[in-house]
Amino acid sequence: MNQSVVKALKLLDLFLDGQTELTLSEIAEKAAMPKPTAFRFLASLETCGMLVKSKNTGQDVRYRLGLKLLELGNIVAEQLEIRTIAKPWMQELCKELNEDVHLVILDGDEAVYIEKIESNQKVRLHTHVGKRSSIYIGSGPKLLLAFLPPEQQSSLISRIKLEDNADSLIQSEEALYKHLEQIKDQGYSISLGEQERETIGISYPIRNYSKEVIAALSVSGPVSRIDKELQKEIQKKTKETALNISKALGYIG
Repeated sequence: MNQSVVKALKLLDLFLDGQTELTLSEIAEKAAMPKPTAFRFLASLETCGMLVKSKNTGQDVRYRLGLKLLELGNIVAEQLEIRTIAKPWMQELCKELNEDVHLVILDGDEAVYIEKIESNQKVRLHTHVGKRSSIYIGSGPKLLLAFLPPEQQSSLISRIKLEDNADSLIQSEEALYKHLEQIKDQGYSISLGEQERETIGISYPIRNYSKEVIAALSVSGPVSRIDKELQKEIQKKTKETALNISKALGYIG
């Protein structure tokens, strides 16, 4: 663990007691560290946008929390809001289809399963809340990748080592881009045996008030149980549910 990073971030905790602005001397005293050390950490936090420095006079320099923290806080709040709003809809969808329902979001270079409603079927998938997945494997992760802004998408793909994962049916960037374009055009994603063998996953996008895709709503189960007729029913109901969740988040289609 990088102790310098930890110590720098700990300085942000000094603003939790309600003080909106602090001087270098106050921060150094509260953190029990020399002023030069505190100044170095504060400069790093300022560069990252987590703190803002204001000068009233040459001797009166104060620090306050930066807008980057508000931006990050809004992302966390949005994720929590998604879970709260989506869960009743997911429960109803699971009840209607009797298959596992997942809520998936993007976190860095990976997809994360932040909610799961289990069916009462004897054969279930080995997924869990908190599970992380490669962004190009599984219907939910692939859908999130497909709807990323082009620049962000290409940057993420450039960091992927496709050949390192034998579970993926896609082994080249060219094939991946073509597949993602297909997903975006049709508006949903389907995977067959990508995360678990002999399983199928079907995912639809959840959008926020600004029409951004912020999560994937997925229904998954064994191929042996989900025939073509049931697949059509899953697609219809999952699409409807994803739209209802989106509308609850402020999306206007």
